[in-house]
Amino acid sequence: MMKRILTLASLALLIATTAWAAGMPQRDVLLARPVTLPDTHIVTRVIRVTFPPGFRTPEHIHKGPGPRYVLSGEIRIIDKEGTKIYRQGQVFWETGKPMVAENAAGETVLLIFEMAPEKQAESTPRRRKIVIRPQR
Repeated sequence: MMKRILTLASLALLIATTAWAAGMPQRDVLLARPVTLPDTHIVTRVIRVTFPPGFRTPEHIHKGPGPRYVLSGEIRIIDKEGTKIYRQGQVFWETGKPMVAENAAGETVLLIFEMAPEKQAESTPRRRKIVIRPQR
């Protein structure tokens, strides 16, 4: 009798655990990277950037490094390490060093997660209108 009770209890636990796990959201680590922050007061921004077809930035730097996530399209990144293309669903680390970003397919949308010292972030306007034209 005791064996039967333990078997039924084990079966019930297995079913409950399986049902609980099936209802949990899936988590995938897309990028993990240690970061040394230059200051104890950091402003983190999440910025959505839409690149029209054919757009290419001049060489530039951002105020802070961080992960970039490609929501749609493809982006070509050119820096001192070389040239790499990132596609929809991929994430990459931007160092904050000089680089060029070029739209590699149709309209491309990126999410930029930027971490910058508070003093640098305060000196940047919160919202500015930028007119982007494709290079010819």
